[in-house]
Amino acid sequence: MCPLRIVVDRLEDWQPYYPSEDLITADDFLSLDRRHGDTANQERSTHVINLCGELDYLGTGYYVSLLAQARGQRAIPTVETLNALSRKALIDLQLDDIAPLLSELARRGSLSGDRLSLRLLFGECLLPELAKLARKLFERLPCPLLEARLERRHDLWRLASLKPLRLRDLNVDEQDRFAVALNRHSRKVWRTPKARRRYRFDLAILVEPQEALPPSNRSALKAFIRAGRKQGIDVSLITKRDAGRLAEFDALFIRETTALDHHTYRMARQAEHEGLVVIDAPQDILRCTNKVYLHALLQARGVPAPEGVLLKRRDRRPLAERVAGLSFPLVLKIPDGAFSRGIVKIESLAQLEPEARRLFQDSALLLLQEWLPTEYDWRIGVLDGQVLFASRYYMARGHWQIYDHSGARVRSGGFTTHDPAEVPKGVIKAALKATRLIGNGLYGVDLKQAGERVVVIEVNDNPNVDAGVEDAILGRTLYERIMGVFLARLEARVREARKTPAG
Repeated sequence: MCPLRIVVDRLEDWQPYYPSEDLITADDFLSLDRRHGDTANQERSTHVINLCGELDYLGTGYYVSLLAQARGQRAIPTVETLNALSRKALIDLQLDDIAPLLSELARRGSLSGDRLSLRLLFGECLLPELAKLARKLFERLPCPLLEARLERRHDLWRLASLKPLRLRDLNVDEQDRFAVALNRHSRKVWRTPKARRRYRFDLAILVEPQEALPPSNRSALKAFIRAGRKQGIDVSLITKRDAGRLAEFDALFIRETTALDHHTYRMARQAEHEGLVVIDAPQDILRCTNKVYLHALLQARGVPAPEGVLLKRRDRRPLAERVAGLSFPLVLKIPDGAFSRGIVKIESLAQLEPEARRLFQDSALLLLQEWLPTEYDWRIGVLDGQVLFASRYYMARGHWQIYDHSGARVRSGGFTTHDPAEVPKGVIKAALKATRLIGNGLYGVDLKQAGERVVVIEVNDNPNVDAGVEDAILGRTLYERIMGVFLARLEARVREARKTPAG
């Protein structure tokens, strides 16, 4: 369990709130060193919540965040955030996408008059109608206490200023909301010493509760939580709204469908920057979510894959010339399709031309590959370079793909899960060869087998791990193995920290 320090200017500033043994004054925090009993290893893993008032450049609060980061601690706000808050131009750069939200709020009547002051407490506020705005401001510039001033000019609302707020300036209602927000932001503040000793690490699982086809169903998520806590890891479910809380955790496990131009990728990068153990790592998302990249990678490294060509939007050659050597039917894919979406079966050159024209509206490159009809696809789950599970995903009834999106409801085929020892060796060999090109994360390799021929269709960075499907052979051991990899990596970081002298 990573220790926590709540830094305030004076102990009296904390008087309205529940006593916490994590509380420390700025002067005492700045004076900490090994002679005061704080070992380098303990300090490196500390989470620091800086509630000081003097956060301007070279002020006491500024030095609290600066020294915390120099010690390798996770501080909120960071020095980078404080520097941005000190310059209006940097604030505008960070919040260049806020204008549409302000316009939307104005249309709804949530903004009235010509000026408005909004106080943000860990991204929360007292006005429910402005909750989305408060959350967005905090996500872009994570600072525990902020005051935003909005003004209307020429019928357009704009952010006039965004400044840190002092803890002692909160009124009674704001104090109550602050306590709730801090509780939500970091449950460690309110834990009893006994509860704190129970878990060594904190892991966040990123989910989207409304996702139609999530990578893990509810029963699987519960199994992950049980498996983690069994191994001394406190597991919490978070959503994209909790991006500002990532520094509270030691690890991030993404169980939401990933994409590059998406909050999943941004949160993975943010978590990696904060020093968390991350699955899916940003590099995995980058390498796996784009089928064009995978096609080129597998082709360059000699991994068996379907024959195919890349179609370029600006290529003016006739399509017949560009697809010479390939026989219909073919499969046309957009680079970042998922769950059988953005994939079209092409029966003829006459069909290819309009379909390519349609898909080129969304992508400058398309992938055209040979069609390999099979009754099922193999899905080999690989974690940390080892086979984790093996399943067959069957085509949807009367359809050529596993998922059929042609109707009002998405239909999918059945599945069978197998002992990896019973899977053809060629399938396992190709799967492992493909994942070695990506990294050492959690992957699902989709392969087709036609007689002796085995080809890799794609490598998924965010494979399904569903209760009742992928765990059919290993049961709860599947979840324990995944949590065990997190534990091993977290322990490795602790050992590494012990070897590295404090800076």
